[in-house]
Amino acid sequence: MSPPMTKSITLNGAPHRSAAATIADLVRELDLAPEKVAVERNGEIVPRSTLGEAPLAEGDTLEIVHFVGGGDHAADTWTVAGRTFSSRLIVGTGKYKSFEQNAAAVVASGAEIVTVAVRRVNVSDPKAPMLTDFIDPKKITYLPNTAGCFTGEDAVRTLRLAREAGGWDLVKLEVLGEARTLYPDMRETLKATEVLAKEGFLPMVYCADDPIAAKQLEDAGAVAIMPLGAPIGSGLGIQNRVMIRLIVEGAKVPVLVDAGVGTASDAAVGMELGCDGILMNTAIAEAKDPIRMARAMKLAVEAGREAYLAGRMARRMYADPSSPLAGLI
Repeated sequence: MSPPMTKSITLNGAPHRSAAATIADLVRELDLAPEKVAVERNGEIVPRSTLGEAPLAEGDTLEIVHFVGGGDHAADTWTVAGRTFSSRLIVGTGKYKSFEQNAAAVVASGAEIVTVAVRRVNVSDPKAPMLTDFIDPKKITYLPNTAGCFTGEDAVRTLRLAREAGGWDLVKLEVLGEARTLYPDMRETLKATEVLAKEGFLPMVYCADDPIAAKQLEDAGAVAIMPLGAPIGSGLGIQNRVMIRLIVEGAKVPVLVDAGVGTASDAAVGMELGCDGILMNTAIAEAKDPIRMARAMKLAVEAGREAYLAGRMARRMYADPSSPLAGLI
């Protein structure tokens, strides 16, 4: 008995060969249940009740779909040092009026990572409320940072204590150059990155908006590059889009804008440049309504990401009418 003849078809956008006589046979051949799928053949919906009688012909183009949990957004995750997150917004935990307000802002932002500073315990009041009482480190990833450190040695020492206190190896490194601008000292930052990487840390590194420095940090062991958009706490927005874009294009690790975001449009711009995420603190904490601003930032990051994936229209020097001129009265 000769084997059944196979047909060449297009299935879900790809070439496919099948010996199925009917569409129902094809669905079963794919190890799917006909009663759980919807089928379009050559641009027309095939009623589920007729799949058993609908013949499969040479050259047919079929789309077979079914329901899955979530949607496109659920699949748009990002990964740093082997850890995957859905939210591309990281928020800080400073400048809030209370721990309660901070916790509510984190919830409104949808953030899965919060940066935390490492500070001395208040020995005069050891029972005082702590951040961990309001933001559960078992549910939200804590990212210890080195805010306030002006030497690489102090930054490394701080993160060693952080690892001892909570076991964290994913950390945020920042080494500041001077107090007025809070710009990074890139020489000290690079040295500290090398030390931390050798000691098994996974440093996400705050840096200048310099593609050469960013590449050096990546080569030294940085698991994410975090160029400033503008001075920390300034709210000036992204001042050098060209350099941020060059950093994104040259990096093999995630790139996140860190510092300078003031409002939702700034966050959207960073995402439209192709960044993997945005880190902010003051823009939310010092807003007149921090909870509402946290929601706005969540939406802005999502919108900027969608715009980047969609691909913006080309810029033109002159007008290009949307309506056709042919047939104009």
